[in-house]
Amino acid sequence: MNALIDRFGRHIEYLRLSVTDRCDLRCAYCIPEGFKGFEEPEHWLNFDEIERLLGVFAGLGLKRVRFTGGEPLLRRDVVGLCARVATLPGIEDLSLSTNATQLAHMATDLRRAGVTRLNVSLDSLRAERVARINGRDVLDRVLAGLDAARGAGFAPIKLNMVVMRENADEIDAMVDYCMTHGFVLRLIEVMPMGDTARRMGYVDLQPVKARLRERYGLVDTLLPGGGPARYLGSRDGRFTVGFITPISQHFCDTCNRVRLTVDGVLHLCLGQEERMDFRTLMRAGASDDDLRAAILQAIDLKPERHEFTEAPHKLVRFMNMTGG
Repeated sequence: MNALIDRFGRHIEYLRLSVTDRCDLRCAYCIPEGFKGFEEPEHWLNFDEIERLLGVFAGLGLKRVRFTGGEPLLRRDVVGLCARVATLPGIEDLSLSTNATQLAHMATDLRRAGVTRLNVSLDSLRAERVARINGRDVLDRVLAGLDAARGAGFAPIKLNMVVMRENADEIDAMVDYCMTHGFVLRLIEVMPMGDTARRMGYVDLQPVKARLRERYGLVDTLLPGGGPARYLGSRDGRFTVGFITPISQHFCDTCNRVRLTVDGVLHLCLGQEERMDFRTLMRAGASDDDLRAAILQAIDLKPERHEFTEAPHKLVRFMNMTGG
């Protein structure tokens, strides 16, 4: 039974957990070059605190957990954390979002630890453009990580491409690449969280969706995962492309997720400020009953929708601080 039902009747069963705010890249839409606002490691939730809090969440109906960052693979012994969370009663799906720079030597261990699915960020197939967008020359390492993930048995592997003015001309090339390699492509609109992200240049994905539908003969389809993407697929089932469109076609009415930052703050919406501080509660001696009550109180704060369109300057918060 799911007790995590908000005021608008949405069943909250999905939590995205930032296990670190550190990253080895400097993607301008997430954590721009020169950013210094990292959280102190002693403020990070430790593994015992994470396991305990997720266990309480799971007892209330949470089913899906996704590890995010920053770059989650930079957290020391994150494989061990995966193994602990994967065995929690009630957790049916443990996934991970990564930039894949560390994936070549970690994919097999992650699979054995119980990670069921991977999302990999890849905004371009051109080395010089990757270096410009992501702040580091890492394309070869990312591609090697993808090869390792396939070799470890992850399937399907989803490639997340944030579409902006810089790379919009590469959408067709990314489609062809994913078709060739058996990856699921997910195109994502830039969310206006901070001035740097807004300067990347918003691209409306609705015309892109219509064009790809016609060019490749795609039809509406579904894909397991519990996230916000709307999918098109080929009639033979060999290729799928998803569209995450928080601006042009928001998905707030079906939002089933919340986000927990590395320092234990639960955010109820990417585009609003409602939150609950669980680190302070736990370190002050809160019982599991106290945590259950706080979780239910937090879920009741979840707003109906974001205001990215009406108030794009409302939030100044970087994605690495919030958890993907």
